[in-house]
Amino acid sequence: MAPPASATYVAEFVGTFLLVLTIGCNVLSNTGVWTGVSIASSLMVAIYSLGGISGANFNPAVSFSLGLVQWMGKDVQMPWKKVGLYALFQVIGGIVAGLCYAGLFWDTFNLQAGKGFSLWQACLCELLYTFMLCHVVLNVAASKGQTGNQFYGLAIGFVIVAGAYGAGVVSGGCFNPAVAIGIDTASAGLGFGVCLLYTVVELLGAALAALTFKALRPGDFAAPVLPTPEGESEKAKEGAETEPEKPQDEAKLLSEVLGTYMLVLTVGLNVLGKSPAGAYSIAAALMCMIYATGDISGAHFNPAVSLAIFLTKKDENFGIMTMGKYMMAQFMGGILAAFTYAIIYRGTTFGLPPKNMYSWAEVAIAEIVFTFVLCYVVLCVAVDDKTKSKDMYGLAIGACVTVGGFAIGKVSGGSLNPAVSVGIETAHLLDGGLFYKALGYCVLECIGAGLAAGVMKVTHAEEVEEDGSKTKEP
Repeated sequence: MAPPASATYVAEFVGTFLLVLTIGCNVLSNTGVWTGVSIASSLMVAIYSLGGISGANFNPAVSFSLGLVQWMGKDVQMPWKKVGLYALFQVIGGIVAGLCYAGLFWDTFNLQAGKGFSLWQACLCELLYTFMLCHVVLNVAASKGQTGNQFYGLAIGFVIVAGAYGAGVVSGGCFNPAVAIGIDTASAGLGFGVCLLYTVVELLGAALAALTFKALRPGDFAAPVLPTPEGESEKAKEGAETEPEKPQDEAKLLSEVLGTYMLVLTVGLNVLGKSPAGAYSIAAALMCMIYATGDISGAHFNPAVSLAIFLTKKDENFGIMTMGKYMMAQFMGGILAAFTYAIIYRGTTFGLPPKNMYSWAEVAIAEIVFTFVLCYVVLCVAVDDKTKSKDMYGLAIGACVTVGGFAIGKVSGGSLNPAVSVGIETAHLLDGGLFYKALGYCVLECIGAGLAAGVMKVTHAEEVEEDGSKTKEP
């Protein structure tokens, strides 16, 4: 039985109130490195608590994206009237929360671009990470291929970790019109109006997410109305049980471009913004994008991962031509992202090590070993039938970036990904970069991938019967 409409509106108010109150209290308490984690966790727990009541939008941009995909033919039960009412209660929740934290601390803070940045740079960050948030919501919570998963709250909530530490320095990291309006209203005495501009670009990000969702999952949308011989129209039977269509090559490659783009963009913004939690933020970006479209392309987002999967021969459909296409898509996404963060920072870029303290020998050891770790974990939790995880694969793979980023970040930068390496050094050519470094990193990372595939064949070898036949995996 569906909950009454009043319950859904109260749920949207409560969830948005909790989110904005957590933001305000963290900022005014100056919690520093834990701010993004606290805000992401508040969103995650509210989603798991209230998702069964209202769908746990807590964001007018999310509701708008859901309204758009219904308008385009997707059955998500989000008519425009409901979008408007949800947005109303979300904005009210944001405003009440803003007034509450202002009263609690007898202080407030203004909504504005970060120090040294202009509004166009802030708006670009808001657009891109609102797109990422809505992209993850649509793919993990509204798609046929992901029905019944238990990672939806984790994936959605931790988009905030991905965006807060990099983009937050530039724009404040709202990614939500209710957040922007709540903050701006609470600080109206310091100036008001930036929230209106943020709302516009956040809705544009939501619209972009809806468009890419349809491109990624065309089978989720209603079949076109077909004329009968008598000239009448007939639709596919409502409620019919249908299997999700297998993704086409175009959707797989788009998935790889988008996932690699958001990963490398998050890398660049964290490095240039001198984030105190860069590896964790980058890991969150990888995890969220893996959960979003892992069922479409496998969510490699890394040429080394694609190479490792090809070498194991575990996927008979992943041949050398497919691997080549994946790699091209990943490099394209990485390069586009690198130029995007260079634009946001007005041409400022950064290059790959080695720098003064470490040599190529130390860099080689670091990149080979921790790329091995990443690729080996991918093969174990997402490829092999004996050890693959139904719900925790994204968290496990993303955590490898946390492991490697903090462990060897000061040695090699912790790239672990040829698309990251090539993207970084291609953009760095604007600042006098040396592209041979990217090529060197690619070789090292591919060696790590090869080692992962080799070890995988030993640890996950198929048992052989006495007659020489292979034992079937469960």
